[in-house]
Amino acid sequence: MIDQYEIKSSTLAILPVSSNISEIIEQDCNYMIEKSSLEVMDDSCRYFGSSYYGREIGSKALIGNNYKAPIIVEETRPMIFLPTSSPRFSECSWISLKHIHKYERDGEKTVITFQCGKKLELEISIYSLENQILRAICLENSLRNRLSSEK
Repeated sequence: MIDQYEIKSSTLAILPVSSNISEIIEQDCNYMIEKSSLEVMDDSCRYFGSSYYGREIGSKALIGNNYKAPIIVEETRPMIFLPTSSPRFSECSWISLKHIHKYERDGEKTVITFQCGKKLELEISIYSLENQILRAICLENSLRNRLSSEK
């Protein structure tokens, strides 16, 4: 088990195992960390110069006051993660927008296939995931438009 982790471009997802243990899924390996998924998000946002709550306020300012707002962890790459439920709940997972290749329904669950071929089964409806992906795409477009208008 590792004791510190910052999200990087190879991070696919952050999954809660319990209220204070998370699994980090990367393209080539997985890690366990003794922190909640929200703590991992906050640590990563702070590593890149803000905080989770600062990034949340920024996301809501860009795309409107949305429940379950996606988060820009780092804007120059950009690394945008979408929550699968309210981040206030310990069962909230975080998924990297840029690594999603496809997703499909499997009964009442949804299976995400990442570009690297890894698959992740989530206990959320496909409609909920689609809604979160659309919010994250809106956030990405808003960020891109603001960055390009400054040039």
